[in-house]
Amino acid sequence: MAGMIVQEWIEQSGGAEQVLDALRIALPDSRVACLWNDDRDRFTPETVDESWLARTPLRGRKALALPFMSGTWRRGWGEFEPEWVVTSSYVFAHHAGFGTRQGVPKFSYVHTPARYLWEPDLDARTAIPLAGLARQYLRGVDRRAAAWSGSLAANSGFVRERIQHAWDRDARVIHPPVDAVAIASVVDWAERVSPGERDLLETLPDRGFLMAASRLVPYKRHDVAIRMGEALGIPVVVAGSGPEHERLTALADAADVPVHMLGRVSDELMRALFQRALAFVFPPVEDFGIIPVEAMAAGCPVIVNRVGGASESVLDRLTGVHFDPDDAAGYAAAVDAASAVRRDAARARALEFDTERFVREVRDWVLGAEVQAEARSRPNSVASAAG
Repeated sequence: MAGMIVQEWIEQSGGAEQVLDALRIALPDSRVACLWNDDRDRFTPETVDESWLARTPLRGRKALALPFMSGTWRRGWGEFEPEWVVTSSYVFAHHAGFGTRQGVPKFSYVHTPARYLWEPDLDARTAIPLAGLARQYLRGVDRRAAAWSGSLAANSGFVRERIQHAWDRDARVIHPPVDAVAIASVVDWAERVSPGERDLLETLPDRGFLMAASRLVPYKRHDVAIRMGEALGIPVVVAGSGPEHERLTALADAADVPVHMLGRVSDELMRALFQRALAFVFPPVEDFGIIPVEAMAAGCPVIVNRVGGASESVLDRLTGVHFDPDDAAGYAAAVDAASAVRRDAARARALEFDTERFVREVRDWVLGAEVQAEARSRPNSVASAAG
């Protein structure tokens, strides 16, 4: 069955891109529609359709392009007539109208209802573009679009609750894909790093350090890992790049313990660090959190915010620890508990989130006989809601 996978935009790396890759594995006979594609090597050009925004100065300027996104998705573009549509949405991709006005079955995989609209206080980046009245208007547009977004799947139970609150709809839960089997299968990732990264690895603490990693943006709260290391006298290693680099580097330079700011690193070095770290510290309120599962796959205990999707994959006191990042008095207990975690238990838990599981669940969701029969039995209701 030839279908359409709809993605907000395509970047060179990120959790949404990992989901997109796995969706293409699950649904290989599909095209991809996106607002713009900034990773030309990911798919063959003839299978990816960009919107008109890609040909304007708004390309890549997410905040400025925001007012145009919903209308662009609703109208659709191109002449391809899909037999089904799957959206991978964290802003407005679930608004997509590709074929849905003709009753084409639609399936919306939701990373989160748009933070720009529903959670502006959670991530400072999303609080800037919209004033109050504009946000209220777009919330109405978003809620109406969600009503005809077909079958919904949330990437976590936490996001399922957000969907219920924002859109008054329910969703099944399909956790994102993680390359857990591939990560867990390598005994020593340090043997896989490049010569230059091997030299870098030798300058870092051999064991017993706290680790933080991901894009360096404010809501990820990497400063918590630095403060935790300072409070407990434990070295810290931070991997990643982004706009917070300068501020975090200043904190690292002023810290009373060694704090190593590595910038962006290869997958191999990241996994070698997981294997050597005392614990991986993940403070944000996250929709799901792929990187904590990757850390567990390498056998690393994970300390995660007790609020958010990451607390679903990390089992408290069994594969990691749930903590309050704002409670410095609890840092010592969190690290002590993480130190007691059996690394084989962390790996075993991570394997439950492997990509193969995601592919199987998506195929059942989109192509399963029961779901397809239900979609065919009421195509006019989708078209009516869309019209």
